[in-house]
Amino acid sequence: MINASLQDFCNRIAAAGRITAADLSVLGDELLPDGITVRDEADLLIALDRAVPVSNPAFSDFLVAAIVDFAVWGERPTGYINAETARWLAASIGNGRGPTATGARIAVEIVREAQASDETLIAFALAANRRVAEGADVETRLAA
Repeated sequence: MINASLQDFCNRIAAAGRITAADLSVLGDELLPDGITVRDEADLLIALDRAVPVSNPAFSDFLVAAIVDFAVWGERPTGYINAETARWLAASIGNGRGPTATGARIAVEIVREAQASDETLIAFALAANRRVAEGADVETRLAA
């Protein structure tokens, strides 16, 4: 179950269209002082990353660290990403359209941090990184 305050925060940030340093402070210090505790919170923050076009660069770092900590060390079995968790992560991060750059980082960092990961997440992380790299290459060529 999602904390109502976290839901209100995400609604406010999505409406504003940006995440500031002050917002990030509220998120980490007040709303999630112990980190992410349930999948719904992780899903909400992953969706917020996709929905907000302008965010403080530290938000990406916060989100990656929070999701990695939750997925690898908060989920069971601790330290391992099983098939069910891998499917959940790939679906949440990918959202049917592919991951954001932050989402790709999350997938890669989870695979790095975990003692072992299901092949579903490993394949997703590799594909996500490739897709993000190709998108960046296209943007670079368009800007030239």
